Amino acid sequence: MSNAEQSITLTCVNCPAGCRLNVVRDGDQIVSVAGYRCRQGIEYAHQEVMNPSRIVTSLIRVSGSSEPLSVKTKQPIPRHLIGDCLAAIQASFVTLPVTIGDVIIENVLNTGVDVIATRSLPDRTCRSAKVKA
Repeated sequence: MSNAEQSITLTCVNCPAGCRLNVVRDGDQIVSVAGYRCRQGIEYAHQEVMNPSRIVTSLIRVSGSSEPLSVKTKQPIPRHLIGDCLAAIQASFVTLPVTIGDVIIENVLNTGVDVIATRSLPDRTCRSAKVKA
């Protein structure tokens, strides 16, 4: 291993095996990947070392309610943007009703990824009216 090479140890999460991967990186190239038992391990190593990304999950305020709404990014976003994404979610709020899969924040941080609702919340005034009727 040359002085410019960096050795990185990861645990693959793409399948239940949880392989311990040893990745050698030289600048912007992967030199070697060892320890994988399936092709998913190689793919995970390249993705995680060269362009790590995550699906972000959080809670968002609901206007007129103390109960928050759970949300997530529809696809993974670059890991270095997670804090900014959480700040954008925290600065926002939704109004009822909300249906699972509704887009809550479109194109968050210009990533091309939407933040979506992960559950439905009905309009409380409509639900109350139905109970009274």
